[in-house]
Amino acid sequence: MGRMGVAVNGALPVNSSAGLHVEIRKRLADPSDSSREFALAAQFSIAAGFTILFGASGAGKTTILDCIAGLQRPDAGQISANEQVLFSSKQGVDVPTRKRQVGYLFQTLALFPHLTVRHNIEYGLAQVGRDERERRSQEIAGSFGISGLLDRRPAAISGGERQRVALARALVTRPKALLLDEPMSALDASTKSRIVDDLRVWNERHAVPVLYVTHQREEVYALGDRVLVLERGRLVADGAPHEVLGRPQLESIAQLAGMENVFECLVRSTRPDQGTMTCVIADSNVPLEVPLYRVDAAHPIKVGIRAGDILVATSQPRELSARNVIAGSILSLRQQDVTVIAEVDCGARFLVRLTPGACRSLALEAGKPIWLVLKTYSCHVLQ
Repeated sequence: MGRMGVAVNGALPVNSSAGLHVEIRKRLADPSDSSREFALAAQFSIAAGFTILFGASGAGKTTILDCIAGLQRPDAGQISANEQVLFSSKQGVDVPTRKRQVGYLFQTLALFPHLTVRHNIEYGLAQVGRDERERRSQEIAGSFGISGLLDRRPAAISGGERQRVALARALVTRPKALLLDEPMSALDASTKSRIVDDLRVWNERHAVPVLYVTHQREEVYALGDRVLVLERGRLVADGAPHEVLGRPQLESIAQLAGMENVFECLVRSTRPDQGTMTCVIADSNVPLEVPLYRVDAAHPIKVGIRAGDILVATSQPRELSARNVIAGSILSLRQQDVTVIAEVDCGARFLVRLTPGACRSLALEAGKPIWLVLKTYSCHVLQ
């Protein structure tokens, strides 16, 4: 699949070539205080393939999709798909939603319960001749493995099958772009993976830009060729998922990326020859060796550490390559999905992610003394 990367400063002109091009501004209510507003100001271009729009709830992700689809009107800006201007405040263009040729799939699939799968898929083809309508519905049903379900109604098929029907209905109209607003959040990982694989195969033939909204980082890694991170209406990062989330530069992105531990630290010394510097976690005596970073040592810095990057030992480790070995004791253990989260007091409080098997084999329990082991490059200096 093709991929077009652009900087978040919008270096590409909005109306250039094929693909989806967005430059919009809109005032939005602050989700934390409805009496206040913040400015949505987004500019980006995407080509065929999966682009993830990632961010916390209330950042403006769904508003961007609604503006592209024509369900909301930007205060200013321009939106185009395959060189057709869909909205332009300067040109006075605002193409009606039904004429934009943009597929939009919501979290609630909105299938018509009284219609068969076939008639749900064909709903958007009312202006197409009968033979062509049947040909298209058969073709898209085959692409998504639902040819045997065409005479059933939504209540008689599974959640994953309903998801496939909704995708088929969105794509049978041959849209210029596909917008997905967390449509698979209710599905298990295996079902979601199979559906996405089918969507990728379909898109390799049809080359449609897919803009996929989520706030689940697992989906970013699994689905995206590219990720755009939105924070309070602003695009703050743009790139491949492993670049943006694997090495986050901002504290807000670190938290979205699953860095459960973010500490304010004071720089005590630097070792340019070793590429490291030594810090102390604020309000504690806990030292951390972290990668060398150009910072003002007179001011505190933020350091992020993933809970899953911390190793646990029940006796003090010696002769390790890891430079951070920190003594502490377990405050609590709690199950979270298929993992266990340990809260550990080391003078500063750390969250550590473990497997249930590791907890059993180490006989971990509240109050037990342990040592945390962290590699230097598991500690990420944040802006």
